[in-house]
Amino acid sequence: MRPSHLQDLLRCAIPTRRPVLVTGGPGIGKTDIIKRATRDLGADMILSHPAVADPTDIKGLPWIGADSTTATFLPFGELSDALRASRLTVWVLDDLGQAPASVQASFMQLLLARRVNGHVLPDCVTFVAATNRRTDRAGVSGILEPVKSRFATIVELTPDLDDWCSWAFEQPWIPAELIAFLRFRPALFNAFAASADLTNSPTPRTWANAAHLLGMGLPASVEAEAIAGAVGGGAAAELMAFLRLYRDLPSIDAILIDPDSQALPTNPGTLYAVATALASRATPANFGRVARYAQRLLDAKQGDMGALLVRDSLRRQPAVTQTAEFSKLVSGPLGRLMSGEEN
Repeated sequence: MRPSHLQDLLRCAIPTRRPVLVTGGPGIGKTDIIKRATRDLGADMILSHPAVADPTDIKGLPWIGADSTTATFLPFGELSDALRASRLTVWVLDDLGQAPASVQASFMQLLLARRVNGHVLPDCVTFVAATNRRTDRAGVSGILEPVKSRFATIVELTPDLDDWCSWAFEQPWIPAELIAFLRFRPALFNAFAASADLTNSPTPRTWANAAHLLGMGLPASVEAEAIAGAVGGGAAAELMAFLRLYRDLPSIDAILIDPDSQALPTNPGTLYAVATALASRATPANFGRVARYAQRLLDAKQGDMGALLVRDSLRRQPAVTQTAEFSKLVSGPLGRLMSGEEN
């Protein structure tokens, strides 16, 4: 299930209190997607890490009763927060598969009966859990069968570059050149490889880390090595080569001033870079000039790049749909390319 579809599922499951278990490889954004769906619903969130919890965290703290002859369990921590909830609340069990069996078992009553040791969860609380897979070498030993069956559905999250780019365009700290590079080299978007060495692999999470590094203004003498530490040496080398190309691009300002006379790139990497950089600067006020450049790409048999330019402009500035130029573009061949009617 791609990220946008998982968000759709969570937006329906959370208000109806149906627990969902999300599986997938490390660094693909499982927890972030759950957080975003929770925020979109205006719900509160309780974040638990069962991998470092103790069974008594869920059972409560044993306490002598007032008559000194009986005992009870006093809720504390996250259980106490959940019992006091009065509005829609998502209790996130992160990295559930890394938790010991005893900790997983401690959640069984809560997941099914919604009660533990005499304490009843309010109706406004629901569960969403996330875990890596056993094959990811992430310390996952498995999830108990009775725990798995207590979730309404188990779905595997699959990274999707188009969904990631839509998200990235909303993040001002992610540079357009990184988006352009991943468009150009999609195979490097999620190339996770488990390793015992102290190295990272390219994943959505590590590319976000690389974006932060690119925004730090690192000296040229350390930038490549720092990026290699984020996404691995091979991916970093390709990114640095692309950045050298990107930093020598035709002037985007010149294209926006006079889109009809600027030379069209012929190198595929440069085309991706120009289209993404131009889309990152698109506004309703200048979209007429962006549209003229997109039309030129179509006329030069680079219609896919023209469609990419318009789609990314729309992601960055949805208001461009209100312009006459956008209406004209989508009613012609470029619009058919955008909708997949033409190859």
